[in-house]
Amino acid sequence: MRYPTPRELALAARALADEHPGHVRLRQAGTSRAGQPLWLLSVAPVGAPDGRPYDGPVGAAAPGAAGQAARTPGGGAGGGAAGGSGSARRTGRNVLVVAGAHANEPVGGATVLALARGLLRDPGPRAGCGWHFLLCADPDGAELHRTPRPRSLLDYHRNFFRPPGPEQPEWAPSLLPPDRLPPETVALTALIDELRPVLQVSLHATDLGGSWVQLTRDVPGLAEPFAKSAAELRIPVENGASDAAGWPSPGPGIFVIPEPGRGAAGAFPPEDTRLSTWYHAHRYAGTTAIVEVPMWASDLVDDPAPHPDPRGALRMLAARLTHDAELVARARAALRPGPLASGDADAAPLLRAVDWTLALIPRIAAEWTGADAPTEATAAYVASIDAFGRRLSLRAAAMLLRVLRPVGDPAAPGLDRLVTGWCEEFAARFQARWVPVATQVEHQSRTVLATYERLPADPP
Repeated sequence: MRYPTPRELALAARALADEHPGHVRLRQAGTSRAGQPLWLLSVAPVGAPDGRPYDGPVGAAAPGAAGQAARTPGGGAGGGAAGGSGSARRTGRNVLVVAGAHANEPVGGATVLALARGLLRDPGPRAGCGWHFLLCADPDGAELHRTPRPRSLLDYHRNFFRPPGPEQPEWAPSLLPPDRLPPETVALTALIDELRPVLQVSLHATDLGGSWVQLTRDVPGLAEPFAKSAAELRIPVENGASDAAGWPSPGPGIFVIPEPGRGAAGAFPPEDTRLSTWYHAHRYAGTTAIVEVPMWASDLVDDPAPHPDPRGALRMLAARLTHDAELVARARAALRPGPLASGDADAAPLLRAVDWTLALIPRIAAEWTGADAPTEATAAYVASIDAFGRRLSLRAAAMLLRVLRPVGDPAAPGLDRLVTGWCEEFAARFQARWVPVATQVEHQSRTVLATYERLPADPP
């Protein structure tokens, strides 16, 4: 099994809708900046009339209501763009599952297909609830990250791409004014407004580490099935995720984003988690869960033992991060601008991503060495910070190399050696072991269903 491309996802979803017309609908929910369709696959609640096509949730806008021509992969009649007007007065519940919000985390697409097929086999979770799957929130980014079956960390980074924060569908609202939001973000928030989901799930992945869940509201009892699934599948639970530093944790690997005014909501990036699309569901008393799974696993992120000197370790990690970033920044500064003007069309987005990543690093290093650096921490937390720092400089170098190599830039061979060496060191330090795609999908699917089953009956 490998990671499906956006086109493969759309074709598989079209086949599923054709096979189950009374229960499944595929429609276009929007369009990306480059004109690619954003596909929404919907599975009807149990009790929907059988024998005729499923028309989507009660109260949804009619196909084409947003003035957009209906399109379907592989031909046939499909629904148009989601409108959202009139959707407020609907009966029943909805769940929205978002895949592909980060271009370099492709497992979500495989997971949404597995969930949709599973709901058709076992309709229990569909009792009074429609399930809706955004197949790929950023198809443009996914086209640039071209690693469907990575054989190693180096192979994964050879064609790596992760857009800068303002170009990421979920993070853009925390960084841009409303009139500058990308169309992918506009489409996603319109879906939330239309569906008013009791649960939104965002499917994410980490290159190397363990699994964890971030919640915008606590879901009591989730820690037990989450830990059981991880143990059965030999996936470490990331107990000290750097993304969730200082957040309340009701159980291993479960983190609740702090309420406004109760501590920082973003660990290191400049984004404020509470301004992301994750919180848009709160307008309708919904909860959002972010489910992370590793591509390569490491037991170091599951070590609850106290670290003997976390401040000393963070100082060392900050110094290494600063040094590594300077090596990449020098190659970036020496880039010859001439050939790029008529060269690879991918160069511009890759360079924006490189510059964004390099700009983050000084602030992150300063936080690791500042007065608020922890005096007590677990070995798992320090390992998570170690991995976070390694991937920042490695990602910047890998994306810059994709620009330098095609134009024969003299800095390319040296940067290639850096990327190769950093990947090998990363894998060796963390004793990385590959998690099969099917296992990633199984754990993510189990966690989504367990979260839904344990949602509080009366959310705030």
